[in-house]
Amino acid sequence: MRTDVPAALPLLESDVLKTFVGIAESGSFTRTAAQIFRTTAAVSQQIKRLEETLGRTLFLRESRRVRLTSDGELLLGYARRLLKLNEEAVAQFLIPNLAGTVRFGTPFDIGVGSLPDLLSQFALSHPAVQVDVSVGRSCELIERVDAGELDLTLLNTGNADADDSRGEIICSEALVWAGREGGLAVKRNPLPLALANTGCAWRRAALDGLDRLGRSYRIAYSSEQCAGQEAALLADLAIAAFPASLVKPPLRRLAQQEHGLPPLGEYHIKLLCGSNRGAAAEALAAQVAVAFGARR
Repeated sequence: MRTDVPAALPLLESDVLKTFVGIAESGSFTRTAAQIFRTTAAVSQQIKRLEETLGRTLFLRESRRVRLTSDGELLLGYARRLLKLNEEAVAQFLIPNLAGTVRFGTPFDIGVGSLPDLLSQFALSHPAVQVDVSVGRSCELIERVDAGELDLTLLNTGNADADDSRGEIICSEALVWAGREGGLAVKRNPLPLALANTGCAWRRAALDGLDRLGRSYRIAYSSEQCAGQEAALLADLAIAAFPASLVKPPLRRLAQQEHGLPPLGEYHIKLLCGSNRGAAAEALAAQVAVAFGARR
């Protein structure tokens, strides 16, 4: 039996855990300090006290960023679960008991990747609210919001979108060229592309960039969902413009200069709300904005 464990273990403060998670996700004390409206010195002091409390080093300080130690990685999982549990507990008592139905729209690729966890959390905090999810193209979802058929929707947009005036940007991400690791598709001429259908921001960025560069290409595969595009990439039949977060082994990011590819800029995820949305839709909109804002 261990005899070195204190009789009363210290408690971890929620605001310190939030700071810790922020630094772990951003890789920067300075950026995290700006996000929580504290000085960098104050944030450093919080982490120093946390490390003293646990008796472990949590971050390795490098020249341009900080990264987690193995103990820091272990704590990160606990910290996220503790903060989530705290949020659920507070919401149970402070958030009004909302009821009703929210009609929520999302483009195909966002719906597949990011929404399951978000909707699960919303169901825990608002069990009496039913969320009806519709999946479609951004242009169609905008029309449905305007027609009163949807209360709110997410949108995929690019830098040159005609719809830039609609909705609020809640997340931005770099678009990159992706292909199979060790693949030959990027070396073919004309360049074989796997694209979504007309209206997709990724498609428009890819085609506009190649046209400006004067690079010859052919649309080898077209799919409404990124899973179809990914299948073509995995088979080394084409390359595609993808958000950086979706490029995972055995896919790889293709170097622009090495392969004569144009830069693609960023794409944005926007939130567009209908004018007649109710309180339940407002609650979901707030949770969506927070969840995607954390990914910036």
